[in-house]
Order: sequence, then structure tokens, then C-alpha cells
Amino acid sequence: MKTTFSIIKADVGGWPGHASVHPDLKKIANKSLLEARRSNILKDFHITACGDDLELIMTHTNGVDAKEVHSLAWDTFCEATEKARELGLYGAGQDLLCDAFSGNVKGMGPGVAEMEFTERKSEPIVAFMMDKTEPGAFNLPIFKIFADPFNTAGLIIDPSIHDGFVFEVWDILEHKNVMLNSPEEMYDLLALIGAKSRFVIKRVFPKKTSKLPANEPVSVISTEKLYQIAGEYVGKDDPAGIVRAQSGLPALGELLEGFSLGHLVSGWMRGSHNGPLMPVSVEQAKCTRFDGPPRVIALGFQVHEGELTEPVDLFNDPAFDSVRVNAQHITDYMRRHGPFEPHRLPMADMEYTTLPKVMKKLGTRFKKVE
Repeated sequence: MKTTFSIIKADVGGWPGHASVHPDLKKIANKSLLEARRSNILKDFHITACGDDLELIMTHTNGVDAKEVHSLAWDTFCEATEKARELGLYGAGQDLLCDAFSGNVKGMGPGVAEMEFTERKSEPIVAFMMDKTEPGAFNLPIFKIFADPFNTAGLIIDPSIHDGFVFEVWDILEHKNVMLNSPEEMYDLLALIGAKSRFVIKRVFPKKTSKLPANEPVSVISTEKLYQIAGEYVGKDDPAGIVRAQSGLPALGELLEGFSLGHLVSGWMRGSHNGPLMPVSVEQAKCTRFDGPPRVIALGFQVHEGELTEPVDLFNDPAFDSVRVNAQHITDYMRRHGPFEPHRLPMADMEYTTLPKVMKKLGTRFKKVE
């Protein structure tokens, strides 16, 4: 029997503004998923939040895209939305873009990261969740974890991962994907994923030389982009990712090391600015300064027969204090640019903001230069 690990998340109402999730919404989610566990839809679950996103972490045996699990998440978000409206929370239900459930939540607003795998004797797994940024924010850390020997020493000294991994990259503009082998095709991989607003890492797989099943992913990232779904700006995607660790995979510390830079990502205020991704504890995952800076949290679990241990808040550690301080320095520097690039996103990425309306308003006043 295989285990499915699912993260389904949505912004169903901010408290206040875009800062955090109201405790009443978490209570609704906890009650809903507890009932689902009692009825054997779920094996186990954990409720958390990153910024203003309500995060449902679930294990079950229904496989990916399971109607009963996605329906559970949708109904939970709808109930939480009603409470958010009752409380007058900001943007209540803004990630729920359709009125009727259609089998799964893909294309309906919520973000989804799911993987089905055969449990090893010991199965460490980390749920990474971000707020105020886009799916491409995972490109650099996932590359570092699974392809960069300066980050992951095991790629050099551990025979079980020395052959590298296979990356599934999505072109989210053209809706295509490509499989690339690392290290053999590393330069091709970097040529794509360096353009993080278009090409995103969706999954990572072991190679056929690995002792792990080559068709079972070891990392999965949510890749839904809300502005492409809605046709106008409604926010970045605030992605989530699942990464398995140890025993034929990078070690836990190598996973976390991938987030030690505070690298620049797109999103932040109004989804229209570049800023540093700051690894923080769950308690500190409140987006405040300029609605940010962008945050990432990491919850570590041991999974056994589909059941979860209590999570470890992995970024709640002074070892990441210097990363956070550096991110604050980068925040100061970027904010001093005000409305100028590179703090503000380039024109191509501003298409779904109010900027086109400004251009339309001024349209007749532009005169041809001879």
C-alpha cells in the first residue's frame, strides 16, 4: 500500500489585511479534517498557516487528485470562507474562483502539492510553505538541494545519490513540460529555471540507478498561478512544496541548507515587487513589512503507515538568524528603490496589475516621436 502526502492551501480571508489567518478558520479546518479522519478518508492531518494562507497537510491512501480528498479541502475552504465573511476578514474567499466543485481543486484557485510513494523503513518528509511569492521561488532551493554539490555534499560522497536526479520542469505560460537529467543536462536545466516566472520545477524523481522507485517523486511543488487562472491580478500563487529526505536522498540538513541565502523572489506587496525569501518559524510567518518580506516555513514529519508525528518547526532555530538578518538588510535596500525596478517587477510581469489601466488612461496622450 502506498501513502499519499497532500498539501492543499488557500487564502480564504486575511487577519488583518494580508498578514495572517484567524484562529477561527483553523478551528473550522481542524474540525472538518478530524471528521474526515474518523470516516477513514484521511489517515492523518495537520493544520497550519503561512501568512494569510490556510494550509491543509493530509496523508491518505487515495492517490493524487483523489476526488474525496479534494472535495474535503474545497468544502473546508468554503466553510472557512463563510466564517471569514461573518468576521469581516479581508479578501474572504479570494482563492476560490469557481462556484461549483468539479472533481478536484486544480484550476479553481487553491494551491496543490501531492505525492504518492512507497514508504521506506523510516520516512522523513518536510512540508515547505511560502507566502507572498510565486511557484518559481522554489527553483533555486530545489536545484541546490538535488543538483548543487556546494549545497548537498551527498552528491559527491554518498554513492546512493551520486548519479543525481531527474527534474520535471513546467513551462507555465505554454503549458508544457520537459524532463531533464542532472548533472548531465545541468546547463539546460539552469537555462530554463533561471527564468523563474515562466519555467518552474514541478517534480524531482530518482534515477533508474537509484534503489528508490524511479516513478515515485521525491519532491513536488504546487505550480498553479492565480493570475493565469483568473485573467486578472488576484495575487501570486503562494506555493507549497513537499520534499522527502535521507536514505537515498539528500539529508534533512541539506534540504534546509537550500534556503540559507534569502534569495530574491517575485511577489511581496500587491504581488508586484522583488524581495528576499525569509525562512521563519510558524509563529513568525506573519507578513507585515510592506506585506512581507516573502516568508517560507518548514515543518518536518516522520511518516509511518500514513500517520504523522508531531511536526518539528525546522526554521525555528538560531542557526537561521543570520539568514533572517541578511534578508532584512536586503529588504532595506530593495525598499529604497520605491516604484523603480528592480524592486518593482518588470513591465512583462506587471500585465495583470493595475498598470495596464494606467497605460490605457494615458493612451491618447502618447504622441509619436519623429
